[in-house]
Amino acid sequence: MNRSVFVAAIFALCCCFSRAHAGQALAPVEARVPFAPAAFPGTDGAFHLVYELHVTNFYGDTGPLKPTGLQVYADDSKTPLLVLDREQLSRQVRPTPAENAEVSIPPGKRLVVFVWITLPANAVLPRILHHRIDFETDKHAVVTLDGATIRVADRKPMALGPPLHGGRWLAHEGPGAAQSHHWGSLVAVNGALTIPQRYALDLVGVDASGHAMREGVKDLQKTAHADWIGYGTDVLAVADGIVRACRDGEQEHAPLTAQAEPESLTANGLFGNYVVLEISPGVFASYAHLRKGSVKVKPGQRIRRGQVLGQLGQSGNSAAPHLHFQLSDAATFEGSEGIPYVFERFDFFGPESEAQLFGQGEPWKETAAGRHRLQMPLNDVVIGFPDP
Repeated sequence: MNRSVFVAAIFALCCCFSRAHAGQALAPVEARVPFAPAAFPGTDGAFHLVYELHVTNFYGDTGPLKPTGLQVYADDSKTPLLVLDREQLSRQVRPTPAENAEVSIPPGKRLVVFVWITLPANAVLPRILHHRIDFETDKHAVVTLDGATIRVADRKPMALGPPLHGGRWLAHEGPGAAQSHHWGSLVAVNGALTIPQRYALDLVGVDASGHAMREGVKDLQKTAHADWIGYGTDVLAVADGIVRACRDGEQEHAPLTAQAEPESLTANGLFGNYVVLEISPGVFASYAHLRKGSVKVKPGQRIRRGQVLGQLGQSGNSAAPHLHFQLSDAATFEGSEGIPYVFERFDFFGPESEAQLFGQGEPWKETAAGRHRLQMPLNDVVIGFPDP
């Protein structure tokens, strides 16, 4: 029996089985969650589960499969925790479909769905998640994925001190932005496909008006580093730890200029001047894009919480001065998975858009400052770290 006939036979058997049990043909896909999520509290007061569902249209002669939506179920519940329709799903996947095009998985290709589940603060956190997706085939049939079960990790996010002194900081490209260059960047190196920057933040300094640059700047394309709020600010250890890697001496780029392709998907290729601290067994804090000549530590050095590691700059793969901060499960960038964390305390000044950062559109209006504790800043909110 050749493979096509064999697949057809299995498909027919699946149809018979599913009609008898679920009324739907089973989809010829491989689906899995490579890295189990762990719940964390965000600045919205809710808990969140963040992970990726990889779906592969395995056989070369299946034809394209078009997902019509996604439902995620917890434990034995019949009510989904999350429902995405076709349009919503199109904003949560990679590869990103062309404008106005439907999501489609060609034969032999993979789709990655970026899943963001929000739960009330008083909710009982799920233990098991499973997924259902209906696919339309090119023969106008519907086949179903009902499975891809994953156990929710029971690890609690580590509580951290401030990575910067005082001021106001836009937590840019942060958790919740599926198409960001952080969560949306899968790194394939040496047999591992991971997302090191899953929970990374770009902390951009802003003034009381929410602007990233000091008053008097006329031409955004001709700014100096000193024109940017926060440039040169001391970068602090968020916990006691040991320096596992660091680098200094890399040149800083001019702000808002085109960036060359990184030499490699590694810390040396992306981070410029940086420090990596091991702050707990298997937990690593990375600080990137530091100012040239500012790094004050060496590999193997023991560090105390609050100790100055360097200064905020613009080295490495960076379009403007800011601090890139992340937690991951390995000292190296490649092959590591980003893990959630919370800051022990910070002030919350409300959401801000990237356009408002540069004084465009409606002026940013600061909300009444509120002290938040043991939360992770979500995407595009302005926060401040109170002095000790």
